[in-house]
Amino acid sequence: MTQPIFLAIAAFISTFVGGLLAIKLKSRMHLIMGFVAGVLLGVVCFDILPEIIDQIRKYNLDSTGIMVAIVSGFFIFHVLEKTILIHHAHENDYAEHVHPQVGVLSALALIGHSFLDGFGIGLGFQVNPAVGILVAMAVISHDFTDGMNTVTLMLSNKNSTEKAKTFLFFDALAPILGVLAALVFQITEKYMVLYLGFFAGFLLYIGASDILPQAHSKKSSYQLIGLTILGVLIIFTITRFV
Repeated sequence: MTQPIFLAIAAFISTFVGGLLAIKLKSRMHLIMGFVAGVLLGVVCFDILPEIIDQIRKYNLDSTGIMVAIVSGFFIFHVLEKTILIHHAHENDYAEHVHPQVGVLSALALIGHSFLDGFGIGLGFQVNPAVGILVAMAVISHDFTDGMNTVTLMLSNKNSTEKAKTFLFFDALAPILGVLAALVFQITEKYMVLYLGFFAGFLLYIGASDILPQAHSKKSSYQLIGLTILGVLIIFTITRFV
């Protein structure tokens, strides 16, 4: 009981520090956004999709439903975002295509994912302590970038710094709540892999269709491109060697 809670607290610290760093560097938001876009692409390609493939093989699952979940995650957020933009179109015909509600929706989705990260730690310890520790190390490693992602999505969509800090706190708290929930509930493999597919589609949208275009909208540079590639490489390294 004590060990998974302790590791979840470490995930809390990792997430919060990552978010505070993003706030400190908000004057260079376009560079942070480029880096975050690379991180999100890396998470999808080197973390979530390989996990989906492993689950399909392990439990002989039908891939059709999972592919539908991926497309649904992409298009549901696309529709929500564009609906918000259409609703606010009268504000200014030439307004930037960012709105606070989009940042809130994105942050809430990341908080939900962080909750399931903690849930995964708890399930790992139900198998045995060694598995739980390995899962926790992976979660702690990428939660630093999760904190950056949450803050970047809030700030890039015109939310205040104080509001970004509030959502950062809940994102950091989510793994602890997830560990506690794992002591009570369990999710079947079928529904877990559907969730992973949905979240992969969501991340693909906000990374490739939302954050990256915004990062390049004001000033493109080789530095920005390099930071996007760096974000991908960091997640590749974490998922392969941590």
